[in-house]
Amino acid sequence: MEGTLTNIGGVKTATGDVKTATPSLARAINDRLALDLLLQHGPLTAPQLRALTGLSRPTVSDLVERLTGRGLIEVTGECGEDRRGPNARLYGIVAGRAHVAGVDVRRSAVHVTVADLAGNAVRTSRRKIAPALTEDSAALTADPPALTADPPGLAADLPGLVAEAVAEAASGRELEAVVIGAPGLVDPRSGDLGSPNDVPGWRPGLPPEVGRRLGAPVTLENEVNLAAVAELRTGSAAGSEDFVLLWLHDGVGAAVVLGGRLRRGVSGGAGEIGFLEVDGMSYCDQVGAEAARDLSPEALAGRIAKGAAALVTILDPGLVVLGGATGRAGGDTLADLVSDRLRALSPAPTEVRPSTVAGNAVLQGAVLTALDLARDAVFG
Repeated sequence: MEGTLTNIGGVKTATGDVKTATPSLARAINDRLALDLLLQHGPLTAPQLRALTGLSRPTVSDLVERLTGRGLIEVTGECGEDRRGPNARLYGIVAGRAHVAGVDVRRSAVHVTVADLAGNAVRTSRRKIAPALTEDSAALTADPPALTADPPGLAADLPGLVAEAVAEAASGRELEAVVIGAPGLVDPRSGDLGSPNDVPGWRPGLPPEVGRRLGAPVTLENEVNLAAVAELRTGSAAGSEDFVLLWLHDGVGAAVVLGGRLRRGVSGGAGEIGFLEVDGMSYCDQVGAEAARDLSPEALAGRIAKGAAALVTILDPGLVVLGGATGRAGGDTLADLVSDRLRALSPAPTEVRPSTVAGNAVLQGAVLTALDLARDAVFG
């Protein structure tokens, strides 16, 4: 959050009317502004906070005292100014005040990252997922499977496996928010999957069951949507309020971001482009990882562009980001080829870029989303 706040004289209501802010509301707005600036810039002095917010010396002094008293900020050192004194103190977020967990659940493994309130990763964990053993298959197994250094967990108790991985990464820390990313349509109304996915052992009610085992609030989100959050904050879409992330992986999907916000649709199905039929075949079968391996870059780009054209024609996002393993591996070369072919299919000017999120984009998006929830709860 950048810019100068020079006047907090009123707030806009849901009806659009402007009403005078009460002193308590003005304090809350000022406090949150200061906290967001500390998250964005790192430790700041009181004069720096005054310059960034436009607030008066007494107002900043009061909010610093208030936030320190609430255990949200602390003195982290002094700046390099010649003049020493209270104003030279550097104030920073108390990162250990709260912790969150991001979880990426795929067909074969569960990946977890736990981060502090400032977004610093403190620990990770991983669990392999083995197909669930039915009673019949267990009876036919003469000997139990050999254990390895990293034994897989049975998907028959996937909630337990996920909770175990999160608890290991948390290492006894209380979690303010847990966000799980998984394949499938997440119903915005129920917060659960609206249709089955292909993760072994997944069942309805898994998120709240994991939450009960952890004693923490758990939120489920579609994994491509979370990858788009990471792309918006740290990747190729940074600075762009409108874009589509085209996810080219084992599965194929898309995430739609308009006005800086994820658009999920009524049932959570916005961006499910894999179901689209192109040239008599499902788009997923045409550009999924298995099909992409046998195609030249030119042929793959032609197929990708046909699906992207449908999104561009309807949404006009101005930017398409190629994510997933295929999109990242193709890099600028594939993005340029798709851009050339897309230009011939749609009149809307559209830039095409490869994903630049380092590491696991889904996991990063889950952590960022969990941090948003935790900061709202802790900061107010």
